[in-house]
Amino acid sequence: MDKRSNFTALLDRAFAFRDRVLSSPRFIRFAETFPLTRPIARREAGALFDLCSGFIYSQVLLSCVRLGLFDHLRDGPLARDEIARRLGLGEDATARLLTAAVALRLVEERSGGRHGLGRLGAAVLASPGLTAMVEHHGLVYRDLTDPVALLRGEAKAHGAGEPTADRGTHLASYWPYAEGDTSADLDAVSAYTALMAATQPAIAEEVLDAYDFRRHRCLMDVGGGDGTFLRAAARRVPGLDLVLFDVPAVADLANAKFKAANLAHRAKAAGGDFTKELPKGADVVTLVRVLLDHDDDTALKILTSVRAALPQGGVLVVAEPMAGTRGAEKVAAYFSFYLMAMGRGRPRTEAQLRDLLRRAGFTSVRRRGTHQPLLVRVLEASF
Repeated sequence: MDKRSNFTALLDRAFAFRDRVLSSPRFIRFAETFPLTRPIARREAGALFDLCSGFIYSQVLLSCVRLGLFDHLRDGPLARDEIARRLGLGEDATARLLTAAVALRLVEERSGGRHGLGRLGAAVLASPGLTAMVEHHGLVYRDLTDPVALLRGEAKAHGAGEPTADRGTHLASYWPYAEGDTSADLDAVSAYTALMAATQPAIAEEVLDAYDFRRHRCLMDVGGGDGTFLRAAARRVPGLDLVLFDVPAVADLANAKFKAANLAHRAKAAGGDFTKELPKGADVVTLVRVLLDHDDDTALKILTSVRAALPQGGVLVVAEPMAGTRGAEKVAAYFSFYLMAMGRGRPRTEAQLRDLLRRAGFTSVRRRGTHQPLLVRVLEASF
């Protein structure tokens, strides 16, 4: 056995010993009482409590959103009885909601027994897309009622109004393209397109800050929804021609939005299957939160299609949350289970995306910094 193998074996034994110690009730009791380890034990206990209580926390937030609590507090603090009147709740229910919201930093106690916006509540108000996602998570919770069944591939449709038999989860039915369906009609695409449009503005600003599109002539956004990102790009770069490619029904929505925004002279949308052939003519292509929705084989087909559509020297900009991002490690936990419920896709590390890009024919990949890597990270690829 070589030195590296010896070191690895030694390290494994050390970790095994550590795990036995940390999982010992006797050691935990010692750590809780010993002055030097007590702060660590309390911090770890708090983190474990948060894991156990996370669903309750999310329902507190959902209650605040649905009742419009943050909107009522936007202009200043209110007395508890006034909050109860505005929310249409009884005194006890209002007290319970406010107690929970204060604990989660969504609301703050103010002078005179009043309550005002907390820092996180103010952040929710500033992010309409977050509000949309909070509402959307109702579908996710239904699919995760039995997470072990999902992990084992045993999730099934049940009863009237439930997902169709060929799409066993609510999320798979909500996102028809998750099953490779490009023939979905307007009714099928409206809900998820509206959700993506609501959550896109903050992402668009991050991408446009990270990469300078002014050196390009024509930008094609693949999987671009109703054109929210391209409309933001149009405001940033007035001389840039814009093309959107998505499933046909979504492309029709985008064209209507371009017309309403007086952009029809420089923006157009086309529909089809982006795993096959894409329109040529653009010298820069964007994939904004697209690849993580697909498994490796489909993601590689998308990248190969993009590579074929670009001219020599063209650029692909990939923008999405990435696993392994320092300070945003929980992204992987969230998207791993969300995408499992959707039926395909997974969060990837930067290294995994680089490998896919290389396999698709891109020879140069550069990282572009973003302000909020928790939301999105950006890679620039060329050949």
